[in-house]
Amino acid sequence: MMIDLFTLDAEVRTDLGKGASRRLRHANKVPAILYGEGKESISLTLEHKNVLRAQQEEAFYSHVLTLKIDGKPVECLIKDMQRHPFKNIIMHLDFIRIDAKHAISTNAPIHFINEENVIKLGASVAHHVTEIAISCLPKDLPEFIEVDLADLEVGQTLHLSDIKLPKGVTSDELAKGEAHDQAVVTANAAKGKGDDDEEEAATEEAATE
Repeated sequence: MMIDLFTLDAEVRTDLGKGASRRLRHANKVPAILYGEGKESISLTLEHKNVLRAQQEEAFYSHVLTLKIDGKPVECLIKDMQRHPFKNIIMHLDFIRIDAKHAISTNAPIHFINEENVIKLGASVAHHVTEIAISCLPKDLPEFIEVDLADLEVGQTLHLSDIKLPKGVTSDELAKGEAHDQAVVTANAAKGKGDDDEEEAATEEAATE
C-alpha cells in the first residue's frame, strides 16, 4: 500500500501557549497554524511521525498539500517549518491556504541535469541559486524546475531569463524587471597549473619589492 505523503491528518487545538506546545511535543505531536485566503487562522496539531516522514521528500515543500482537519480536506502549502537546533524534531509548522482560482507564490527547487557534460570539458560548475521564486495557479505548480546544462560552455553563465519555465509559471524576480535577471549557474574554467605558477611568481615579486 502506497502512503500518501501529501495528505496529513490534523486536529484543531484549543490548548495554546508554550506549555501546551511542550506537552504536545512530549506526546509526539507537532503544533501548527493554518492561515491565508482572508480566513481566520486555525491552530492545529499533527502526528510528528507523519510530518517527519513527509518532509524527507523534496516535493513536500513545493507540492499542494491536503490537511484533513477533523476529516474535512483543506488545500494548502507549507510556508515555514521550525526544527530543533540539533534533534531530529519538527517544532512548528506554518501552512497557508490556497484557492484553485488564485495564483500562489512559492519557491521551486532547481534540478540541474547533464552536469557531467560540463565537467568533461574540464570545467567546474558553480550553482548560484538552488531554487527559483515563482508564481502560478495551484494546478500549474511544478515540483521542481529542470535546468539542462548539456550545452553550457566553459565561461558561460545561465541567468533566469535563460531558464525555460513550465507553462503557466512565471519568475517573481524577472517580473520586477531586467535588473533582477539573477545568475543561476556558471561553468568556470578549471584552474591550470600555469595559473598557479603565475600567481606564485606575482606573489614572490610583490614580497621582494
